[in-house]
Amino acid sequence: MKILVTGGAGFIGSHFVRSLLTSGEGTGSPPTLVTVVDALTYAGHRANLAAVAADSRLAFVRGDILDAGLIDGLLPGHDAVVHFAAESHVDRSIASGHAFVATNVLGLHTLLQAAVRHGLRTFVHVSTDEVYGSIPAGSWTEEHPLAPNSPYAASKASGDLLALSYHRTHGLDVRITRCSNNYGPHQFPEKVIPRFVTRLLDGHKVPLYGDGRHVRDWLHVDDHCRAVRLVLERGRPGEVYNVGGGTELTNEQLTQRLLDLCGAGWSRVDHVADRPGHDARYSVDWSKIRSELGYAPRRSFTDGLAETVAWYRANRSWWERPAPSDPYSSLSAPERNR
Repeated sequence: MKILVTGGAGFIGSHFVRSLLTSGEGTGSPPTLVTVVDALTYAGHRANLAAVAADSRLAFVRGDILDAGLIDGLLPGHDAVVHFAAESHVDRSIASGHAFVATNVLGLHTLLQAAVRHGLRTFVHVSTDEVYGSIPAGSWTEEHPLAPNSPYAASKASGDLLALSYHRTHGLDVRITRCSNNYGPHQFPEKVIPRFVTRLLDGHKVPLYGDGRHVRDWLHVDDHCRAVRLVLERGRPGEVYNVGGGTELTNEQLTQRLLDLCGAGWSRVDHVADRPGHDARYSVDWSKIRSELGYAPRRSFTDGLAETVAWYRANRSWWERPAPSDPYSSLSAPERNR
């Protein structure tokens, strides 16, 4: 199988590429070609692919998914697209939603159009639980109406609906995953775990939104990428699959764990004003992917978080290096929770 991976130099995309090329866990034959297309904006780095850079099956192309000519030239000959490329940070979307609509909706449209033109076999669109909005109790199933509250979540929900329309209208084999909050090595330090860890390791305080009672389900990037591979290999066309991690924590509880792992106390925490439209709780019901595809998270949160903190402690050169040009340079350094 020849696979085109968009956003393959980012946090989750690069992990997926590394796992494709090094793991024998898949149910199908190993890929014969993995083409990564990535714009290498502030959160994408070639260094994330260093472990597989010498693999002859890997091809890297720096480019934007909004570039229809580029995508038309790359897509022929590939069997599948796994679409990770996205603007994904809520705080940035609140400051300006333009790039989120451009990448998450128009960029996806460019890919879908090309997929139809070139007779692509399978298109896996990686989405988020944030499209459902906020749920006070229980968990969302895949049939729950979409009710996004942030510009980021709205752009992803728009993309989900657009992708499904290409399945229903054009017969394109579209499969969608909606994951809970990811964590693990190589995550850009704008999201809460790497942001808090790197600030604590540098002796700074960390900012905690509001009362810290917002609840998130945590999913290790290993488990997420394994789920995406299951959907790619054995998922059903036109279906949506929720992917959960099975560990729900308040942001306050998460902060306590990070403080303990970094040897810091609550004097290092600043409570800051809550952000607009902050969803109180996310929780997905992932019984569908468990029953259909045999998915279950394998990484315990306790072990995974400790390993993640240890990785950032041992890899300062990765997160201290100058970032590429940032389209949101007018913002102060992102210091808040997802």
